Amino acid sequence: MEPSPPGAADVEPNPRKHVTIGDVAARAGVSKSAVSFVFNDRPGVSTSTRKRILRAANELGWQPSARARALSRSRTQAVGLVIRRNPELLSTDPFFPQFVAGVEIGLSTQDYSLVLQVVGDEQSERAAYQRFARESRVDGVFLTDVRVGDTRPQDAHELGLSTVVVAPEGADPGGGVAIGMNDDAGVRRAVHHLNSLGHRRIAHVTGAPGYVHTAARLRAWQETLVALGLPAGTVVTADFTGASGARATHELLDLPEPPSAIVYGNDLMAIAGISAATDRGIRVPDDLSIVGFDDIPLAAYAVPPLTTVRQNVVAWGTAAAQTLVALVEGKQPPPVHLPPVEFIVRGSTGPTRNRRHT
Repeated sequence: MEPSPPGAADVEPNPRKHVTIGDVAARAGVSKSAVSFVFNDRPGVSTSTRKRILRAANELGWQPSARARALSRSRTQAVGLVIRRNPELLSTDPFFPQFVAGVEIGLSTQDYSLVLQVVGDEQSERAAYQRFARESRVDGVFLTDVRVGDTRPQDAHELGLSTVVVAPEGADPGGGVAIGMNDDAGVRRAVHHLNSLGHRRIAHVTGAPGYVHTAARLRAWQETLVALGLPAGTVVTADFTGASGARATHELLDLPEPPSAIVYGNDLMAIAGISAATDRGIRVPDDLSIVGFDDIPLAAYAVPPLTTVRQNVVAWGTAAAQTLVALVEGKQPPPVHLPPVEFIVRGSTGPTRNRRHT
């Protein structure tokens, strides 16, 4: 479709008048459908005419409403995030606030909004996705907290929802796209760091079982111990909360041969572990080295400051949002270049007693 040629009467902006699509069309000398085509990124308008329409809209200060654009595209201009978490765990988890902040950054320039829902169990989560699709509330969803054998990516695809799977590298995206970071690289660096300080008995406190990222970090810990020729370490399962981290630490320190170092599945458990050890008269890092994961803001202010693995969750959320919008609109997603995880050495790790005195 090629719009009518220019030449229609000029339209001067009137501060007291509500500018309409018709005003833009008249100023540019085109039809209203041509203006609609340009602002909805549809083909059929020449480059020169497109520039003239955009210039006319800019001079008149006109932008189509998000609602009008959604109607014209048969889209909701919204994407969804359903979080299934125990309220106690969600309230203390630093991941989601950072991830949502990144998502909002990614959506802010594209006239999309985020629909957020928190549920307590699997059945409620499944019903939320079905409602999203049935009521056309969102065009796509982010899938987080991906579990081993998770069917949600395929379920969402069958519901007609575009999906971005937020998980460590290697996760199955089903019918969507997976965006993740190399979690295991951080754990491997932690074990290498501890071994370089002379530690051989290195334990691991995992997060909640069943999650892909929990399994990835556990596997990285085990494989690195083997690669370094270290004895098999003790693993204690926790659930990412501070209370479970303290409990796991006491369990490890009660062993006949307690570890000289512990790698935790997140910073909250690691900081609780420092407290638990200190309560028993065990000095960190003189008697016990501790490593966390996430680098939450509190990590640098723990006593001692926490050695940990840092991942840029805000950038992760932004990339996920940009990718999901592209999928919704049938476009090629932009290249994803997430910053690699970093290993941050602070005061909670130190040489073993044997290494300290050599």
